[in-house]
Amino acid sequence: MGRLHALDAVRAFALLAGVVLHATLSFLPGFGATGWPIADRSPSVALAVTFYVIHIFRMTLFFTIAGFFARLLFHRRGARAFVTNRALRIALPFVVGWAVVIPFMLLAILWASRAAPPVTIALPPPPPLRVPLTHLWFLYTLLLLYAVTLGAKAVVGRIDKTGAAARVVDVAIDACARWSVLPFVLALPVFGAFLSMDDWFRWFGIPTPDQSLVPPLAAAVGFTTAFTFGWFLHRQAHLLQIMERGWVPHLAASIVITLACLAIAGPSPDFSAGATRFAVSYAFLYALVSWTWTFAIIGLALRFFSIESARMRYVSDASYWIYIMHLPVIFLLQAALITLPWHWGIKFTLILAGALPVLFASYHVMVRRTVIGKVLNGRRPDTA
Repeated sequence: MGRLHALDAVRAFALLAGVVLHATLSFLPGFGATGWPIADRSPSVALAVTFYVIHIFRMTLFFTIAGFFARLLFHRRGARAFVTNRALRIALPFVVGWAVVIPFMLLAILWASRAAPPVTIALPPPPPLRVPLTHLWFLYTLLLLYAVTLGAKAVVGRIDKTGAAARVVDVAIDACARWSVLPFVLALPVFGAFLSMDDWFRWFGIPTPDQSLVPPLAAAVGFTTAFTFGWFLHRQAHLLQIMERGWVPHLAASIVITLACLAIAGPSPDFSAGATRFAVSYAFLYALVSWTWTFAIIGLALRFFSIESARMRYVSDASYWIYIMHLPVIFLLQAALITLPWHWGIKFTLILAGALPVLFASYHVMVRRTVIGKVLNGRRPDTA
């Protein structure tokens, strides 16, 4: 199997979509009432919907691609090299990135606190083993998934030495894909997790595990399902062709189901937890649409971005660095603008127009031809 440029593009899209998502945070209606100080005076329902839609699929998409590439790396290099590679390219950026970005994020939060709105919404108590993982939680979660996967693979390998169990899973996934029911099947685990959570904030879908070393149930189930599916997807790469052929119906279904979810949940954030009208229907629709979006985006990328492109490869390489470093930049720009009496459209544009050039420039100057680039992307310092 040669390099899958389309899947590189999907991974970059998932990371860069996170930059856009976090740029909307200060404009979410009512967000400041929860105690978050970077709350703009010009809230936007349109940006709330943007946040909502991106949040539906982004991390399910990312962990599916992560599982695919994890198995590719494991079977290309072996277990020992896999562990070494992941320690260098995931664990090290997690530790160093956290130490670097946290002070600047705190600076932005303290700066914004000068104009923080009063807290009127009570949130639940902090989770156990509370640690501010911030946006780097995805690296911590990846490390957990790698450990669980390697452990499970070792146990299953001892019990099922012929690989019969994996072949049964292969047959089941292939059958579900050919009968166009795979998104429904993949939605079931996180649907069940949603229903079991009494403190589920439904508007925010799968909760972001950014505040604790113990991920919330829906996050643990949802991202483990996505990573595992990506792992098995690599075992049957012909399924990518089915996804490519089905990108149009999956996209159409995603739009329709997303509109249905918004009709139930509303276009603005709801910070209340607990049972609501249509809770069961909403839980299933949300779980389902996260997968129809994932299939649609992967299929679309395979259809239009499979040809090698130097420009796309550059963006793909840069996206990892940009995502690690973007949040302090976004927060500082948001903090600088929150008290200005300008329309949210002007502020949001300025935030992205200010952050992205700085982040891309920092990648080009500080990362691309340096040892940092070699750590993040496996590129030698002297490569272009």
